[in-house]
Amino acid sequence: MSRMIFVNLPVTDLAAAMAFYRAIGFENNPQFTDDTAACMVWSESIHVMLLSHEKWRTFTSRPIPPADSSEVMLALNFDSRDAVDVINRQAGANGGQADINPVQDLGFMYGRSFTDPDGHIWETFWMDPQGMPAS
Repeated sequence: MSRMIFVNLPVTDLAAAMAFYRAIGFENNPQFTDDTAACMVWSESIHVMLLSHEKWRTFTSRPIPPADSSEVMLALNFDSRDAVDVINRQAGANGGQADINPVQDLGFMYGRSFTDPDGHIWETFWMDPQGMPAS
């Protein structure tokens, strides 16, 4: 079996969270989805588990951070600057908040950040390693 990552995120409204992630390009895996959790697939190796607060609490007793905090920033790479712009617009138009951090444009690397409806931070970026400065 190849290595995979399952990112677990607590969400306040499972249906709204699923709709958001579908809108930005994730697909639902119904095999791991019920009324308390949903598996949203980005690629063969990257899955996001959306967990109701009740389901989350079956895994840990640690408090769920408030939506305006930063517990982690998840990053996804894209094939072009345009693709980074598209997903950022989709996030803002579907219940998330676009450009929560300043746009990063270093020439060889371009990035933008958004949150999902529950405040989880996603950084999207394009990078051309050949264009990196030598130092």
